[in-house]
Amino acid sequence: MAAMPTMVFEAGPMEVDVKHVDKSMIPNLAKPLMVVAPKEAGAYPVIVFLHGWNMLNSWYEQLLTHVASHGFIAVAPQLYWMVVSEPDADDIDATKRITNWLADHDKGLAYVLKDVFKLEHVEPDLTKLAIAGHSRGGQTAFAVALGLGDAKTKLELKFSALIGVDPVAGVSRAQQLEPKVLTFEPDCLDVGMPVLVMGTGLGPKHIGGFPCAPVGVNHAEFYRECAPPRYHLVVKDYGHLDMLDDNVPYIINNCMCMRNQHNTKDLARRTMGGAMVAFLRAKLRIDACELIAIYRNPELAPAVLDQVDEFLPCLVGQPDPSSV
Repeated sequence: MAAMPTMVFEAGPMEVDVKHVDKSMIPNLAKPLMVVAPKEAGAYPVIVFLHGWNMLNSWYEQLLTHVASHGFIAVAPQLYWMVVSEPDADDIDATKRITNWLADHDKGLAYVLKDVFKLEHVEPDLTKLAIAGHSRGGQTAFAVALGLGDAKTKLELKFSALIGVDPVAGVSRAQQLEPKVLTFEPDCLDVGMPVLVMGTGLGPKHIGGFPCAPVGVNHAEFYRECAPPRYHLVVKDYGHLDMLDDNVPYIINNCMCMRNQHNTKDLARRTMGGAMVAFLRAKLRIDACELIAIYRNPELAPAVLDQVDEFLPCLVGQPDPSSV
């Protein structure tokens, strides 16, 4: 029996374990990883999650724990740390190498789950693979899905779903990160898979400097340019970093981006995490009831949703959510 629609916004029924893995444990690992996995025996879809600009992967533990508790394995590489600005090509290549590593027969993700987590009967189902990213990581996720970057590493696995968590392509239309993803033409980003783009209402606002998610290169433009099927929602009263863990450093939480002032980040995490779960279930498990419910009744979410929209192919007039 399918879960009740609102259950995706609550912690899932599965106990979750979190481990950090690096080259000292897995010599052929391209980047250090945080892996978040259910403890209950089973084969689970996998989501590769890319952190935002100068963020630590560990700051997404609560968000990814929410997703994993509903029956998914999250793999979050630490692509870089403390850089001012550099092209995205290295991150694209590292993401492809990490993705290929998942299927390594000797020291891949299955090995980590069994020998590092000590979970004997938890397995990755790499036929059900998604990629997601926050902020600059969202831009990188789109770039990987579009096949941008150099060809020195060939992607050996196929992604079946893409999620942008308040994705950002640069500081302005004239200053996009290279290689450029946005073209400023509608329906032009054909990634060959369904896309969920989530935004924040406070992301385009600033607290003295540049906004963290500037108009013209943020979630709205990514959604406008995605070829269908595409889905969009905005967590209206929250900022660009409000889905991060509660215990991030003070300067990250308070001094970088406009944020919600009511100390209710849990509502943002549950809303965005729940939407991710509903989308992944619909696209990787062919169970669309929660996704349909969210788009028919956005008031089900713990946080106020705005700009809730979808564009599905081969439909005339107003899209019917039952067709997802």
